[in-house]
Amino acid sequence: MTEFVICYLVAVNAVTFVIYGIDKLKALRGKWRLSESLLLLSAVLGGSVGAWLGMWLWHHKTLHKKFKYGIPLILMAHAVAFIYFLNRV
Repeated sequence: MTEFVICYLVAVNAVTFVIYGIDKLKALRGKWRLSESLLLLSAVLGGSVGAWLGMWLWHHKTLHKKFKYGIPLILMAHAVAFIYFLNRV
């Protein structure tokens, strides 16, 4: 079970990191963008580390309050849940 959770978290964070990069690239090129709902949902579903790294690396969505404050809050909640999960296993 623990291996599955770790594999899931690695995969969802990698996908989230990539979609933040894709959205930034689309923004720079003036193309159709990914929805903010998709970006936030990917973070909520376990990709908070990938979202935070994507925001930091590409300077993407850093001025939007729901991302600037929301992603770190989601990341903290995930950290607490992960620590709790590890202590229960």
